[in-house]
Amino acid sequence: MEQRDAVVAVLLRGERLLAIRRGPRVARPGYWQPLSGKVEPGETQEQAVVREVREEVGLTVVPLRKVWESETDDLRFRLHWWIARADTGEVVPDPDEVAGTRWVTPEEFLALDPVFDGDRAFFERILPGL
Repeated sequence: MEQRDAVVAVLLRGERLLAIRRGPRVARPGYWQPLSGKVEPGETQEQAVVREVREEVGLTVVPLRKVWESETDDLRFRLHWWIARADTGEVVPDPDEVAGTRWVTPEEFLALDPVFDGDRAFFERILPGL
């Protein structure tokens, strides 16, 4: 199986970031994570960040920089991790994809359950050095 590209959008607002709980119509519902989604053909990673955030939670964001790469635990996706600003706007979740949202500190994210091991690695090892 060919590995696909996907983006992870670590949305910052002040000292907090947006965590979403995966909705009922996506794989592994109930997991907490940053926003993420596939990069569509012909789309840049920055464009994918903007589109996925708008589709999943209705926010307009500014991608700042790519900060990490990882793979999903099933190796289906190469994840391109982006820091993005979401300074204004109300979170309006797509109910099919997002069951809940919270603005949390990185420490509060690590206390959410369940979270993916790869997300935990980002918040424990990568984000503190940025």
